Amino acid sequence: MMAHNSFRRFFPGQAAVLVLASAFSISAVAQQSTTATGSGFPSSNAQPSSSGQVNKLSEPPKEGFWGHVNPFARKKWVDRRIEPIRSELNELDEVNAKNAQDIKDVDARAQAGISKAQSTADAANQTATAAGQQAQQAGQTAQQASTKVDTINTTVAGIDQYSQKNTVSISFRRGSSVLSADAKKQLDDLATQLNGQKGYLLEVEAHAPGAGSVGIQNSNRLAEAVKRYLVTEHEIPVYRMHAVALGNAPVSAQETGDTKPTPVRASYVDLRLMENSLAAQDGSTPRLGSSQSGAVQQ
Repeated sequence: MMAHNSFRRFFPGQAAVLVLASAFSISAVAQQSTTATGSGFPSSNAQPSSSGQVNKLSEPPKEGFWGHVNPFARKKWVDRRIEPIRSELNELDEVNAKNAQDIKDVDARAQAGISKAQSTADAANQTATAAGQQAQQAGQTAQQASTKVDTINTTVAGIDQYSQKNTVSISFRRGSSVLSADAKKQLDDLATQLNGQKGYLLEVEAHAPGAGSVGIQNSNRLAEAVKRYLVTEHEIPVYRMHAVALGNAPVSAQETGDTKPTPVRASYVDLRLMENSLAAQDGSTPRLGSSQSGAVQQ
């Protein structure tokens, strides 16, 4: 008894430590038993993931000595928990990046195709516009050529087309080829109107009584007298006068208005002003007034 008291007196702290350690040992053993049978190990009912492995996110946290998460193992545990999420996120980022690149490539090809199609359409439009302009110019040229051809045809057709516009009759004394004062005045008036004009002809038709060649010679002298006066006094071109000596040939009923031809009983010359149809369009042919007639035929 004395020895026991001595032991307690000499080793009071050591005894208290041994008692406390024993209590902690018993508590730890009980806690570890509970953890082994509880949440310390994965349940047999855990569902496998699509890859055939148990989802790491469903694993229970490991507890430490005090029944809580071990503070020294917390970082590794967190890394293990988020590693699958990180892998899936990385894979998702790669898929998104690939899809974005594919969309960018498709958009670039689409834009290139649209630009090429637009350029082709613009070129085709320009070509069509140029072709339309050329066709319009060709149509205008054809129209101008057709107009010129029509003008030439009209010119060719009207070269020999003359119409009678006026008649002047110059009378002579029987058996004489001398122009009287009245005859000269008639010729002067006619020449004044013809001065500087173009596109006309003068038909000089001479008549004189007398049978056969006698009448023809007499009428020829009358025609020459008229032509000579117009050329020498008024400079009428010779090529614009066409003369014929008819002698005592009867005048047609159409000219006199009678029912039958009229025989020639007086000497006279008829001058007919003939107008060319082309010159008439230009207004360059003289437009004489009413018919000028000389002495009444006898």
